[in-house]
Amino acid sequence: MTNKKTGRKKTGSLAGRAKRFARVSGGMAGVGMKLAAQKIKGSRGMAERAQLAAALRQTLGNLKGPLMKVAQLLATIPDAVPPEYATELAQLQADAPPMSWVFVKRRMAGELGADWQKKFKHFSEHAAHAASLGQVHKAITLAGETVACKLQYPDMASAVASDLQQLKMLFGVFEHFDKAVMTHDVHAEIAARLYEELDYTREATHAKLYAHMLARVDGVHVPTVHDDLSSPRLLTMQWLEGEKFALAIDPRNQAARNQIALNMFKAWYSPLYNFGVIHGDPHMGNYTVRPDNSINLFDFGCVRIFQPKLVAGVIDLYFALHDNDDDKAVAAYQAWGFEKPSKELIDVLNIWARFVYAPILQNKTRPIDETNTGTYGRETAARVHAELRKIGRVKVPRGFVFMDRAAVGLGSVFLRLNANLNWYTMFHELIQGFDVQKLQQKQQKILTSFNLSTSQD
Repeated sequence: MTNKKTGRKKTGSLAGRAKRFARVSGGMAGVGMKLAAQKIKGSRGMAERAQLAAALRQTLGNLKGPLMKVAQLLATIPDAVPPEYATELAQLQADAPPMSWVFVKRRMAGELGADWQKKFKHFSEHAAHAASLGQVHKAITLAGETVACKLQYPDMASAVASDLQQLKMLFGVFEHFDKAVMTHDVHAEIAARLYEELDYTREATHAKLYAHMLARVDGVHVPTVHDDLSSPRLLTMQWLEGEKFALAIDPRNQAARNQIALNMFKAWYSPLYNFGVIHGDPHMGNYTVRPDNSINLFDFGCVRIFQPKLVAGVIDLYFALHDNDDDKAVAAYQAWGFEKPSKELIDVLNIWARFVYAPILQNKTRPIDETNTGTYGRETAARVHAELRKIGRVKVPRGFVFMDRAAVGLGSVFLRLNANLNWYTMFHELIQGFDVQKLQQKQQKILTSFNLSTSQD
């Protein structure tokens, strides 16, 4: 969030920042002491690493808030942290307790004015959903439409500012213990997206953007925004009925599971290849399933707008792997932001790329992952991380962070659905006729229309 007068990011009250910093620092200090003790003892084996990772999960699990969201995010970014940490962090759940009704009334008055209740026929006292940055209340407008009111918790700007400082310490622990990956740009990318998630006015724009991009895509629904009932910290959108993902899965109905997977594939990748935009948070809580197996897409806080050259690089890497063209692979990785990648680094990156691209490299109906490990990409990520340690510190480009996160997050969902589809055909239908200049023109048109810009790569 940015102050319009100064151009600086708003970081909340000094007292709020100091209180949050002290609370987080206390937990992180304990992890740091464990690390120091292991260093003195000279013990850096898998058992010791697993113990430290478990201690870190326990610490973050007690903190909740933005750092909890960051921890969950890190678990889905291959090679951002060592595999032991990813395993532990993946177990964290954003189950922050909801605000009381007294707090909700105070917050709503701050966003819509003292007479805010007169703007609704009904507003539920109890939160329908509660997460790390805010909670959702079900309400009915004066016109009789059922809506979802997402209300941000108080002083979240202070919490984010404090937690991002502590994230640097967290990355320091990782880099000290495991020198495979340089985390500066990973931190910068997470910080940029997290600050954006605090700005509900921007999220409202993203929701409208997605409604535009997916207007002609069957099987995907985006809620409409109520601008008159929204503010920078309150987002009111159409309430879309649907079942939670876990309840919608019918193990006996393969066709239904395939259709859900197909709709999700289109929801994430149609905007990417047609407009250079990707939803950066394929968390299962961000969509519900309708009786016809179409999906409702929610939560547009974490949206990444890529420069067209990076999208072209994604496609070029596919053809490089398909044709075993090393030169094209080098050019593709450079388009992604890897600076002067060595042959050793290309070989390691290709291990991961061949895993991620495997379903679309084979023209056949198959599950998303044929390794039968039960966890999408975990073994491959561990192998890649081990190879990166041999090479030395690798700088991960900012554009790579959420592109990879989306691929892994969706892969995990497809794995849970046990979907069997011809991913090759689906991919080729999306990229048919792709032209980077046409993408640039189309993207510029929508960015101008919605007053947005490409994310920093």
